[in-house]
Amino acid sequence: MNETITIEEGSGNVFADLGYPNAEEMLTKARFAQRITEVLEKKRLTQMQAAQLLGIDQPKVSRLLRGQLREFSTERLFRFLTALDQDVEIVIRRKPRSQRHARVSVIAA
Repeated sequence: MNETITIEEGSGNVFADLGYPNAEEMLTKARFAQRITEVLEKKRLTQMQAAQLLGIDQPKVSRLLRGQLREFSTERLFRFLTALDQDVEIVIRRKPRSQRHARVSVIAA
């Protein structure tokens, strides 16, 4: 019983690999949410404290921390990051010729 296992290298975007139509936006929002979660944990804020700071209610903080991001726009996530004393920088540049498609990337420093 020798089974052959095929391993396929991912693209770096799990949402694209799974065929989601807005994969770039979904990955961007996920990375923003990940950073927000890291900052909230570092500051040791409760969900109620985070809600007050972010200007939302506690159930929305809970959804954000669980990665349920449909109701959060990227702009809103930007505002959450700045409310948490995080700078958000946007850099726009021409894609390299070696790269097939233009992409959006989020880098947390």
